[in-house]
Amino acid sequence: MNETKVKGPASYFPSIEAKYGKQIDEWMDVLAASPADAKHMQLVTLLKDEHGMGHGHANALVAHYRASRGGA
Repeated sequence: MNETKVKGPASYFPSIEAKYGKQIDEWMDVLAASPADAKHMQLVTLLKDEHGMGHGHANALVAHYRASRGGA
């Protein structure tokens, strides 16, 4: 069997979708609606406080979001 193991933030995606009931694209939309100058930890806090997300899942989504938009 030739399965490629997903690494990095994307490795959390199946459990994020299962636990919180939204697809990753929906979470990207939530983050895109935040202020453009929001810092990494501000976005993590938004997901934790407003959506009840755990720190690791929120951090993975924010890291993926920022990387996909050329941010650090």
